Amino acid sequence: MAKLAFLGLGVMGFPMAGHLAAKGHAVTVYNRSPAKAEAWVAKHGGQSAATPSLAAAGAEFVMACVGNDDDLRSVCLGPDGAFAGMDSGAVFVDHTTVSAEVTRELGAVAAGQGKGFVDAPLSGGQAGAENGVLSIMCGGSEEDYARAAPIMQTYARICRRLGGPGSGQLAKMMNQICIAGLVQGLAEALAFGEKAGLDGAAVVEVISQGAAGSWQMVNRHKTMLADQFDFGFAVDWMRKDLGICLATANQIGASLPVTALVDQFYKDVQRMGGNRNDTSSLIRRLR
Repeated sequence: MAKLAFLGLGVMGFPMAGHLAAKGHAVTVYNRSPAKAEAWVAKHGGQSAATPSLAAAGAEFVMACVGNDDDLRSVCLGPDGAFAGMDSGAVFVDHTTVSAEVTRELGAVAAGQGKGFVDAPLSGGQAGAENGVLSIMCGGSEEDYARAAPIMQTYARICRRLGGPGSGQLAKMMNQICIAGLVQGLAEALAFGEKAGLDGAAVVEVISQGAAGSWQMVNRHKTMLADQFDFGFAVDWMRKDLGICLATANQIGASLPVTALVDQFYKDVQRMGGNRNDTSSLIRRLR
């Protein structure tokens, strides 16, 4: 069992930190709003800390799951940041979806202080975090990953190192690119079926068993048909992620025409007031 810190107790971090505590690890949590940290301690035990630095003090591994590049910098750097509290040899594991640039930047700072750094963004959503079956895409040195992997396996279905620093974030971009196209295709198909007067659920029962089948189809078609969109990753978060994808594509000379188009479709959903709808709400703009 290890001494751990977990920074960020949102819809993903709260249950992930809970799995670590249930496994028997000594977990200290930090959250920007202290009430969430207090609620976690009341449910799972352990303890909370007032700053990332205090949470990280003496921890062998520091896990983070926050919002964006700036949030990650704020919990890592400065006198109250996690790096200030971590011992030499400790490993920082970042589960936030951020740019590969900030990952490499912070990884270099950590390495200069004798600390490890693994970028480890997630796929599987809130349900995956609650059930401990996340897919984790990792970047970093082989040594840092080998040390951190057994800890991450606590809430993972699959956890794999895909290359050096930033590789996990680049893999997460691929994940989001795939999802954007899949959800738009599903939204168009279901909306088409409605206009054609077909029973969408009955059609999906058939086509999901063939080449058109996908996780999105199996898990989201019923709620899309019912016009219910409170079941997963929010549109605001998806647009943040797609912005990272598009900026990175511009830097490396990749072409993402479908992704750029779907990003604008999500912008339409935001204009319709769907900022906190899940990503399957793309169908709203087709009705």
